Amino acid sequence: MEWLRTFGVVFLALAIQLIAASGGAANEPVPYVSPRSAVIPITDSVQGGSYELYIRLPKDYGEDPNARHPVIYATDGKWHFETLAGTIEFMMESAIFVGISWQTDLGADEEHISRFRDYTVVPATDPEIQAQYNVGQAANHLRFIRDDVIPYVEDNYQADPEERTYFGFSLGGLFGAYVLIAEPETFRHYILGSPSSGERSLAYLSGLEEEGAPERGDLDVHVYLTVGGLEEDRFEGVNALADLFARWEGQGLSLTGPLVIENSGHSDSFPPTAVGGIKWLTDMADAPTEDE
Repeated sequence: MEWLRTFGVVFLALAIQLIAASGGAANEPVPYVSPRSAVIPITDSVQGGSYELYIRLPKDYGEDPNARHPVIYATDGKWHFETLAGTIEFMMESAIFVGISWQTDLGADEEHISRFRDYTVVPATDPEIQAQYNVGQAANHLRFIRDDVIPYVEDNYQADPEERTYFGFSLGGLFGAYVLIAEPETFRHYILGSPSSGERSLAYLSGLEEEGAPERGDLDVHVYLTVGGLEEDRFEGVNALADLFARWEGQGLSLTGPLVIENSGHSDSFPPTAVGGIKWLTDMADAPTEDE
């Protein structure tokens, strides 16, 4: 019977270990994975850097192989993914959401640095800052989005090429204003929150608008523009952008705003811009057309 007692001791020890292990595993935190989402690496064929696309699909995606979904693209994707993805989930269920990352191969401590290069339109006046950040490369980033990002999405997903929306906030708002003026047909809808539009950037955009005016035909472009009510230092620049867009009156550009988000500074005007902008999109989609 000695073997039986030995077996019982060993079995009991193993059972205790298994119970402890299972209890420990139950208490281990499990990373949350956003439903119907994927992280897609993509290379910038213009400047050579590595980026990521954070793509969230609608619930009914794939049920109808002939369906085409509107796509909402956002810069500063890592910062804005959760808020925009949740807002779209509740308010615009049929939309595909694509967040565009910063350059990912600059090192973890430098991951947001590329936004100062990619979203700006003029070089810095300080030579040291210019050497560090290579400011003013919005044209290259636009090429990346037009040549790499949009073709990838439209080649691999059931995306509607006639229903692209751009969302940009702060420097992303400035970049969106640049895209709108430089190549407005890139997107049909532009949601621009609290654009970082300084005097030199505005002068550049104004000159760019004047250069392109003779070649610009009839458009079908819609803009939603906001600024925080406590961002008094941005009022002049945002109003100047609105005046710039107003030059296109009668050429197929409609402007909503600038809308002032009361009692909000820069950071806390982002969530109302996200919710208000997506609501504006849904209202646009529900509005009757001239043919109706």
